[in-house]
Amino acid sequence: MRRFVSTMAQQGPRRFAPLKVVAAGQHHDLPKLKGVVFDVDGTLCEPQNHMFTAMRSVLGIPKSVDILEHIYSLPTPAEQESAMESIRAIERKSMAEQVAQPGLADLMQYLDARGVRKGICTRNFEQPVAHLLTKFLSGSVFHPVVTRDFRPPKPDPAGLLFIARSWGLVRRVRDPHDGQAVHDVVEQSSGPGSSPKEEKQGAVGSDPHTGHEEVGDASGLIMVGDSIDDMTAGRRAGAATVLLVNDVNRHLADHEHTDLVIERLDELVNVLDHGFVGRETP
Repeated sequence: MRRFVSTMAQQGPRRFAPLKVVAAGQHHDLPKLKGVVFDVDGTLCEPQNHMFTAMRSVLGIPKSVDILEHIYSLPTPAEQESAMESIRAIERKSMAEQVAQPGLADLMQYLDARGVRKGICTRNFEQPVAHLLTKFLSGSVFHPVVTRDFRPPKPDPAGLLFIARSWGLVRRVRDPHDGQAVHDVVEQSSGPGSSPKEEKQGAVGSDPHTGHEEVGDASGLIMVGDSIDDMTAGRRAGAATVLLVNDVNRHLADHEHTDLVIERLDELVNVLDHGFVGRETP
């Protein structure tokens, strides 16, 4: 059983101060947006759902089985690597057909102009991600870029908490039970071929000056994606979530982990400029 830890409890709709107010140097009572994290396939580029059908076909698994969990469950490192390379080959072929999402360039230009940090958290491997950034977003900085090499992948919140820590966004682990929960997320989510030490450093660490244990604080972030893995990872990490809706994922618009729904990426420009307000969720 995989266990998660959230960095915050959900208390009413998520809100951030209007970026036009922040940019003007004016005070606002609402929290300031600290950064935006994006998924890749189906979010920065249009969905390539045929990839997943091809991957399951080559692996011989049904739709109900998670692709990465299946690969990590294979008994030997050689089998895992062979299976992983088979899906990489599909991704390499598909990346030549990547199409930018409508509104992609306008949103990134806006975030850059407002000085908002951007990161990526994806289950893709590095090459298709680099291809997309080079082709459509050259000159726009995304850091860090968390890919499939980071374990555990979404829907685990570890990738988002790692990004938060890399941006210096941390909170002190004050409660012993809270601290143990953080360790349990990292250790119990680890699987064959993973590096628990590296994961632990990504999700939790110590303040070099005080020695107090710290965990990434994603409460000032927004996770933008198109899948239940994106929404769940964002919610479990304590981030606000935005669903880029399409005909396939429209059922997620009412999911309890979804804070806001958009049809195009550039809709976020107006949302962020006037102040992010999520919907009421259970």
